[in-house]
Amino acid sequence: MVVAFAIIRRRSLIATAMLSSFFSLLMAGTFVLLDAVDVAFAEAAVGAGITTVLMLSALALTSSVEVQPLKSNWLALVLTIATAGVLFYGVSDLPAFGDAAAPAQRHVAPRYLEMAEFETGIPNVVTSVLASYRGFDTFGELTVVLTAGIGVMLLMTPGVRRRRNQKETDEDAT
Repeated sequence: MVVAFAIIRRRSLIATAMLSSFFSLLMAGTFVLLDAVDVAFAEAAVGAGITTVLMLSALALTSSVEVQPLKSNWLALVLTIATAGVLFYGVSDLPAFGDAAAPAQRHVAPRYLEMAEFETGIPNVVTSVLASYRGFDTFGELTVVLTAGIGVMLLMTPGVRRRRNQKETDEDAT
């Protein structure tokens, strides 16, 4: 709570990025204490690692002067509201949170809870589902996240070069 409040009160964007990274690291530690090491690993890698690098990289590419938009984009607002409406409509038919009669609770969950440790040898049910039953799916998700991260880094690299070249050009002109 203290770190979250400090993030809200900070005016420096770099300090905010670093405090957000620290908050993610604290959450990863909390997940380890709750015996959810798979979630802790994801939080540490994505929250404290990749997100911090992307936030600091974005800050390195921004200028200290705010650029005023040329026009307002009403189409984007309308599309956002329409998408939110479709999403709310889609979730309106979901079973209530924690409903024991929900299909996921009646079919797959009991088998995982009863047989996971026996079939996989892993005492943590969540880890056994992610690492054993859905191992290929988890591997595919990790591949997608890695590919997206590499793509973002590749997209950001030319911007850094362009900014450095512009700075050198400006220095040469003066």
